[in-house]
Parts: sequence; structure tokens; C-alpha cells
Amino acid sequence: MSVESDRIRAHTDPEILSEIDRQIEERVRFYAGQTKGIITLRIEELEREWDIERWLETNVSALALAGLLLAVVHSRKWLALTGGVMGFLLQHSLHGWSPPVPFLRRAGIRTRSEIDRERFALKALRGDFERIASQAGNNQLSRASDVLRAVSV
Repeated sequence: MSVESDRIRAHTDPEILSEIDRQIEERVRFYAGQTKGIITLRIEELEREWDIERWLETNVSALALAGLLLAVVHSRKWLALTGGVMGFLLQHSLHGWSPPVPFLRRAGIRTRSEIDRERFALKALRGDFERIASQAGNNQLSRASDVLRAVSV
């Protein structure tokens, strides 16, 4: 995976990136020796895993609402909290980095591409792509449907 293609990865400490990648590889190696049913359970877990974008959006929303509520109930000074976290969200959307990102990355929160890397590796181990490769002579529409089924969540 190219660091340039993922803004979060581009702004993540290389040691943290190495650890995240190592853990993905370790899990894929572990599941390579498991049954299809066990692999399916892990894929289902990955489909429910929150990526860093969802964590950021949820936390920013909660803090912004808390700031608004506190401004209404206690003091208008709490609007600074709302403004601050909204500024972080804007910075993140424009640059792929904001102050909470390093903390979330150290906590092991992954990007969607990192989660998908593990998910697609497990789908390959489970054999989801074998049918596509074995049907090279089939018509385009049938192959396209098989590909879409294999990569769907």
C-alpha cells in the first residue's frame, strides 16, 4: 500500500505504521491456518470495525454538542470547545491530519484501507476469488457479478 495514497498513513509515525502493518500480517498468517467458518467470523468483525474517520467524526460531534450544551447551561466560553473541535475536523478534512490523529493511531485505530487490506486477504484465503479466476471463459457480465460479490462487504 502506498503511503501517498492514504493521507492518514502519510501523517502517521513510521513506527506506528510498521506496527499496524505487522499486526495485519500476523493476523492473516494466523487465519491462514483456520477454517473458512473461523475466517468468516473474523471478516464479519472487520466489517463492524470503526475506521479512524468514524472515530474522529463521532468524537468531534460529541465534543461539539457538549460545548454547545455547556454554553447554553453554564457559560458562553464553552463555545470555544465547539469551535476548536470543529476547526480540528476542518483541518483533518483538508489535510488528513489533526491533533487527535496521533493519539488514535497509537491506540491502534486503523484507516479504512488498512482494515480492507486484512479483509481482502482473508477473503482470498477463504477462496472468495477462486471462482472468478476459474471462470476466465465466462461472459463479462457474469464475471463482473462474481467480482462484485467477492469484494462486497
